[in-house]
Amino acid sequence: MENGGTQTGGNAPLAGRHALVTGAARGIGAAIARRLATDGARLTLLGRDAGALSDLAGETGAAIVTADVTDDEAVAAAFAAAGPVDILVNNAGMARTAPFRRLDREHWDAMLAVNLTGVYTCIRAALPAMTERGWGRVVNVASTAGLKGYPYVAAYVAAKHGVVGLTRALALETARAGITVNAVCPGYTDTELVHKALETIQARTGRSRDDALQELTRANPQGRLVRPEEVADAVAWLCGPAAASVTGQAVAIDGGELA
Repeated sequence: MENGGTQTGGNAPLAGRHALVTGAARGIGAAIARRLATDGARLTLLGRDAGALSDLAGETGAAIVTADVTDDEAVAAAFAAAGPVDILVNNAGMARTAPFRRLDREHWDAMLAVNLTGVYTCIRAALPAMTERGWGRVVNVASTAGLKGYPYVAAYVAAKHGVVGLTRALALETARAGITVNAVCPGYTDTELVHKALETIQARTGRSRDDALQELTRANPQGRLVRPEEVADAVAWLCGPAAASVTGQAVAIDGGELA
């Protein structure tokens, strides 16, 4: 039953909904925040650095709460300050590379803490209010790394596979509560994270930037990087009324890489 707030159509399908986006300072998270604001949602941006979020907050009229998603107490305090959330987009994440033989426990723990446990912690904070209100949307930003393997990022791949598994399991538990839980799985996307990956490839191999970019995009049949706005469009659709019966899905946004 959908009874939490007033849902309107037209150009503001998310009017009356409160959306919280983690890791919204740049890249995919910022694109998602802008798109949800365009669709009428009231925004809260969650991140570790309020200063990094200030420009986007001014642009979208969003509130800011600060927390590291790996800190349970900080997350609980941030959600308490934000108030009940109708839409949660778990975008905060990070990637580090290493061949498995050099993948030490600190690296492993850090990747799981940010990319998987942080998702769990934020969902735990948001879910009670969604359940009480009888409406909610959870969208986890995973990766094609949650659906296939990539070399030299084993911990990241494991964490993102965990996000997809969590998404599917939780969707079944919340299906009768008016809550949907989905994941979007972008391929290589035109973000700061990928720009850093290009720099790493250049430094390690001596290749030019164009050659490094070709290396990253060759798995994409469209031969390009995904745009953050394309990911944001998919997230907005999953949060809107047209996707009310879509839950437990991992939507690949990858130019056909996993076709």
